[in-house]
Amino acid sequence: MIRHVLATAAVVLSLGAGAAMAQQPGSEQRCGWLDNPTPGNASLYDKDGEWTIAVQGGHQAKGDWPPPYKAGEWRKSGNGSYGYGCACMTVKVDTEEKNVLEIVSARARPLSACRKDKALSAVEKQLH
Repeated sequence: MIRHVLATAAVVLSLGAGAAMAQQPGSEQRCGWLDNPTPGNASLYDKDGEWTIAVQGGHQAKGDWPPPYKAGEWRKSGNGSYGYGCACMTVKVDTEEKNVLEIVSARARPLSACRKDKALSAVEKQLH
């Protein structure tokens, strides 16, 4: 009985820690197409339009991108490993400039998640 209670408490604590990370003050979750067409250039396209993550020689968001993708979930376009995929990111943004200032966390999603979202379905055609 005590083991069960301790195990349950450990799960609740770990879930709470993950929720706290995603709920950092000033951050929000945005899900959509992550596009990295060339070195130093990246954007996230969601229901609210394009959010600039990086511009070569200019704006660069703090944090890591892209998240790790499973085989077949990152579509290569152009040279090297550049391309696009579906992602959810917890980010801090400048809403006036539509820039991502910081990526708190990011996770890859199946391509089908973005393709099924009516707000995002037409965006993939622009990323090819």
